[in-house]
Parts: sequence; C-alpha cells; structure tokens
Amino acid sequence: MDKPTIARHGRVLLAVVLFMVTVGCDRITKHLASVTLDGELPRSYVSGVVRLEYAENTGAFLSIGASLPESTRTLLLEFGVGLLLLGIAWAAFKYQLRGRALLGVTLIWAGGASNLFDRIVSGSVVDFINVGVGGLRTGIFNVADVAIFLGVVLFATARANSPSVDPTEAGGTAP
Repeated sequence: MDKPTIARHGRVLLAVVLFMVTVGCDRITKHLASVTLDGELPRSYVSGVVRLEYAENTGAFLSIGASLPESTRTLLLEFGVGLLLLGIAWAAFKYQLRGRALLGVTLIWAGGASNLFDRIVSGSVVDFINVGVGGLRTGIFNVADVAIFLGVVLFATARANSPSVDPTEAGGTAP
C-alpha cells in the first residue's frame, strides 16, 4: 500500500473508533441515568454546579419541537435527522476530511446517531445533565448532545483555520 492509502485507512479507523467510543459512552450513561435517576430527586455535585436529573425529551436539543404534533416530530427528528446524518457522512467522504474537521464530523455523527436511535426505539431521548450557577443554568442534556456541540466547535474551528481551497481542485464541486 502507498502512503496516501495507509493515511486514509488510518483516518477511517480513527473515525470508527471515535464513533464507537462516543456512542458507547452515551448509551452507557443513558442506561445508568435511567436506572439510578428515574423517579428520584435531582442530585447535585460541585456545590450545585452540576445536577443530574432524569428527563425524557421528545424534542430536539433543549426540548426544541417537543410540543409539535407527533407526526411532525417524527418527520423532522427521525427522517430529517437521518437524512442530515447521511448528508454529513457523504460530504465527509466526498471532501476527504482530515484532522479536526474529521473529528468534528465524527462526533456530530456519533451524537446524532445515538439520539436518533433513542427516538426511533422509544420516541424520546434520555437527558440527565444540567450545569450552571444559581439561576443561570443550561437545559438538561446528555453525552450525545455534548459530542454534537464539541463536534460543531471542532469542525467550525478547523474550517476557520484552514486556508481557503477551491473544492473543484479536490475533485469535488462547489457546495
């Protein structure tokens, strides 16, 4: 094998391992939250900065869309997210992402796929983490949401720090 082929295989292997570890951590923590937090009072740690409390979210991030009719939620949060994930995977392969961009897309894909699995199987996503100080708090979220957020940050900073490249030079077409 030549060096570019070995490098490409290494990137794919890294992405697959990161995907599996991310999904695995998300699945395990959601299971633990279901077993230990469901029906219990919230638990506070680090002087209340971190709270663990069980919530089933039928909407998207921070319950956006939870009040939509079930058929609309299914269309948007199952079919729409599924198509978006396929589009992201297609773009990652087409543009042969590397470095932070590939790590970012992999985290987005892993978090999105894990939450999508929950929506398809149970109609909701288990959320259980809340952070903040006093009245300034986040909504309740999960490990998959953290992966998606970190993935967006990694991808955005990778794109912002890379030199401007004409995508047609890489054998693609302009988006």
